[in-house]
Amino acid sequence: MQRKDIKIQASGGGEFDCYVVTPDANDTVPAMVLASAIHGVDEDLRAIADEFAGHGYVVAAPDLFWRSVPGPLARDDPRSPGRGQPRLEKIKAGEADMADTLAMLKKSEPKFNGRAAAMGFCYGGPFAILGPKRLGYAAGVSCHGTQLGDFIDELEGMTKPLCIIWGDKDHAAPPPVQEMYRQVPARMKNVEVHIFPGIEHGYMMPSAPAYSAKTREFSMEKALKILAGLRA
Repeated sequence: MQRKDIKIQASGGGEFDCYVVTPDANDTVPAMVLASAIHGVDEDLRAIADEFAGHGYVVAAPDLFWRSVPGPLARDDPRSPGRGQPRLEKIKAGEADMADTLAMLKKSEPKFNGRAAAMGFCYGGPFAILGPKRLGYAAGVSCHGTQLGDFIDELEGMTKPLCIIWGDKDHAAPPPVQEMYRQVPARMKNVEVHIFPGIEHGYMMPSAPAYSAKTREFSMEKALKILAGLRA
């Protein structure tokens, strides 16, 4: 695989960093765009990107915090919580970055087949919904996404594949929010919701205290299954 750090020209002006990994593939393949947690494109996220590329997919991980505090931050960095606030305003601005990242892949990555999934973690969780809803993505995966209660209405009318995964001990997804989403698959066959007992917030990231290798493996398998469906 080939790894590179590039600059993407933002449609609203300016530019932002993006980690891109391309697989050793002879044909065109789908892409996964990773919407990071509040810590940004750190080693944990890069490892996830590399893993997807190892399975034969194009991967991009944009810096969604370039307008405030750019780059990856350590978990104990006091700047971490503030750079994602005001939250709804920052998420709205990040929609443009996710759209610009997809446009970059279509323009610059010859191995990309034009179909991409958005995978969001923690802060980036909403982009798993917003991506397929209106940003041109073909699917979405959310792992321990935060404040998804604000985006439940965005599901209406969406027919693309979506998978949402939490632990039932996730402090950022209180029981009322989890219950809202538990009810969705019964009326929307394109949506999967998986909630694991005893799992806490941040289970995907090896550097997080809540890391769960088993739940991470399950999440990656679900994401890879969705990507395989985008090959056609």
